[in-house]
Amino acid sequence: MNEAINNVYEHSVNDAQGNKVSLSQYQGKVLLIVNTASQCGFTPQYKELEALHQTYHDKGLVILAFPCNQFGGQEPAADSDIQQFCEINFGVSFPVMSKILVNGPEAAPLFSYLKDQARGVLNTRAIKWNFTKFLINKQGQVIARYAPKTKPTSMSNAIAALL
Repeated sequence: MNEAINNVYEHSVNDAQGNKVSLSQYQGKVLLIVNTASQCGFTPQYKELEALHQTYHDKGLVILAFPCNQFGGQEPAADSDIQQFCEINFGVSFPVMSKILVNGPEAAPLFSYLKDQARGVLNTRAIKWNFTKFLINKQGQVIARYAPKTKPTSMSNAIAALL
């Protein structure tokens, strides 16, 4: 039997090189977790995410991007190519993790947890598209879920309040 998961820090994920990373290393930080894609209409949000990273990283914000190919096949590349794309096109310096699934029976446990903690429109559990964002407080609790169309910079006040 699995013990109940009480916060985001109890999860592990894979980095872009396939190494297991425990989110417990981010305890005491505010997290912004985003499912991303390189060929999406929302891909320019990487620039705003990087701006948030530059503004708040030293104050305790960690942005974690999780590429996903479940929405229109908009992230077909390999992890190494995704890393290069993000760095070259948007100057991304926050962690872009290994490609994952966010919906369905094979969804990453982290995203299953996030969806359970913060439902979408009409109380739906499923993630509808790329660039859905989850804001996590310093205790590892999910505070808010933001729609793909929500611009990252519009979240500045909510992030600052948690820092």
